[in-house]
Amino acid sequence: MREEIPALLGGERLDRIVSMLCDISRTAATALIDDGDVRVDGAVVTTRSARVATGSIVEAPDATVVAGGGVEAEPDVPLTVIHADDDVIVVDKPAGLIVHPGAGHPTGTLVNAVLARFPEVAGVGDPARPGVVHRLDKGTSGLLAVARSEAGYTGLVAQLSARTVSRAYDTLVWGIPDSTAGLVDAPIGRSKREPTRMAIATGGREARTRYEVIESFRSPDRLSHLVCRLETGRTHQIRVHLEAIGHPVVGDRRYGGARTSLPLDRPFLHAAHLGFTHPVTGDELAFDAALPADLAKILLELRAADG
Repeated sequence: MREEIPALLGGERLDRIVSMLCDISRTAATALIDDGDVRVDGAVVTTRSARVATGSIVEAPDATVVAGGGVEAEPDVPLTVIHADDDVIVVDKPAGLIVHPGAGHPTGTLVNAVLARFPEVAGVGDPARPGVVHRLDKGTSGLLAVARSEAGYTGLVAQLSARTVSRAYDTLVWGIPDSTAGLVDAPIGRSKREPTRMAIATGGREARTRYEVIESFRSPDRLSHLVCRLETGRTHQIRVHLEAIGHPVVGDRRYGGARTSLPLDRPFLHAAHLGFTHPVTGDELAFDAALPADLAKILLELRAADG
């Protein structure tokens, strides 16, 4: 959707405008804005209460993408299912795959693939991103839970809110931390200079990441293999926190981790463990996913070079 705002809507809140023009709920409109999928006069705007002037151009995902039942099933998008029952699906997402449709990527996402295998997910949760309860960045691989029923959706969202879901990530960072284990406790918000980039921000949302050094290397550079555990789930949280303590993720161009001594075309970040209580049966579930071949190869080469 790309619309010039008429005088009748001049001065209205952005979330109301997106809701009306895309013919979606205010909740769905707010989610699009929060995710940086809405632009006003070419700039990403993430403040849902922002007032939009007459004549401004507002851009958002097409109504056919975000409206109820409008997300297309695509059987050609690859999908690795680790677990599936009546309420919950767990998948191993490859790097490069976007989780759900949005501005600039209306198709070819993990959600499109899920709908081809599990069409009933179309009626679960937010119609703009059916079944989605948490996300992984495009360049991050690994485990992701998708709700298959409304009971699954409600239960998983509640656990994520209560911070009882266990999530651990393998990552490789530049440098060697002073301590073999630590906690980064720093609020995260949108960068004022680059709205699509996150940053440590006074007044941002609480964010806590625990890390543990598994091994370190000194060739071809000083590097450390970490396991990071999320206590909160903010956008780009691990990447922002590790950059903030001076140890950016290898391959992470956005947050200072792209260097010529160890080139990598995506961040070295993999969601290796996911654990939660089944939202319907109450069973404790835990899943692990091995490093994909591109990241495993790097660690093998580093271990060989380090002797």
